[in-house]
Amino acid sequence: MNLPFDDEHAALFTVGQVAQMLDVRQAFLRRIDDHEIVSPQRSAGGQRRYSRHEIGRVQEVVTMMGEGMTLPAIRRIFELQHQLAELTREHAELTRRLAARPPEGGAAEDRP
Repeated sequence: MNLPFDDEHAALFTVGQVAQMLDVRQAFLRRIDDHEIVSPQRSAGGQRRYSRHEIGRVQEVVTMMGEGMTLPAIRRIFELQHQLAELTREHAELTRRLAARPPEGGAAEDRP
């Protein structure tokens, strides 16, 4: 039986819990949400709820800010990481499809 905690994308943690876990201010968490860097899900009442995955992203933001990066720069890095992941998946799919094609030079009816 899978519990919600087993799912790293299950939104289980409040702003206060995350702030305490990561030793950051709640205002910081709201700010990175406002900048659309880490945008947690919302409860039925509109409160932010963080998943373990999002908490990991917040940790990355804290580390990058500690290295002197600005929030716009961090947002751009995350955007580029997402684009790279998408292109990598697309490349893998195209490679798989190409490998599954029959070899060229088959019967004449196979050619366009």
